[in-house]
Amino acid sequence: MPIIEITSLTHPGVEIFSTLTEAQLRMKHEDKEGIFIAESPKVINVALNAGFEPLAILCEKRHITGDAAEIISRCDDIPVYTGERELLANLTGYTLTRGVLCAMRRPSTPRIEEICRNARRIVVIDGVVDTTNIGALFRSAAALGIDAVLLTRNSCDPLNRRAVRVSMGSVFLVPWTWLDNDINILNDLGFSTVAMALTDNSISIDDPLLKGIQRMAIIMGTEGDGLPAETIAMADYAAKIPMSYNVDSLNVAAAAAVAFWELRSR
Repeated sequence: MPIIEITSLTHPGVEIFSTLTEAQLRMKHEDKEGIFIAESPKVINVALNAGFEPLAILCEKRHITGDAAEIISRCDDIPVYTGERELLANLTGYTLTRGVLCAMRRPSTPRIEEICRNARRIVVIDGVVDTTNIGALFRSAAALGIDAVLLTRNSCDPLNRRAVRVSMGSVFLVPWTWLDNDINILNDLGFSTVAMALTDNSISIDDPLLKGIQRMAIIMGTEGDGLPAETIAMADYAAKIPMSYNVDSLNVAAAAAVAFWELRSR
């Protein structure tokens, strides 16, 4: 693989790591799909193990024979751009985590029916826009037995660089896609829907009624306002996490981890 040392911020080929925004990367077409950036050796290796296609590597010069060595050895025939730490920080606008970035091909988005066919527990993420929360949600989903993730279009892209890093690569492990319909489509696919929401009719998350559900879709709402009223009304159940000290709610990522564990398939 070619090792290319850069000495300026305008070197041809490094624009995918610098001047292109997340939205531009997502829409940028080279042959077929867009691009995303994976950050840190561990996350990049998870992506490679999951079959994602690398396009280019950017790493600090000192990592060529260090943290990036294994990744470089796995990525034949793609350019490896390298330079000093300060130059790369100026190029990207942030200090690289463990000194390595990898631009990768964005895969085609699967159909809902495809990833839900054999699933017993799925989560619907409705309007969650914080990259850290998205990453944490995916990490909990992978760890706690969620079979698929569906996101409304007003949610953060799971392949956002920071979301990918916070998830520790879990976005590459749990199948996910976009939900363009209302949640009634999940009933058609055989799921009972459980909206995580504080309402007068909400039942406790440990209610025996929920334990017997064979195929469940857990619906998580936005960081601030929670789920829309119409989504709660369409759900088969509304559930809440019992709280102490008059605390009314948890951060969506923390609440999701509790919900995934308590409502796991038994």
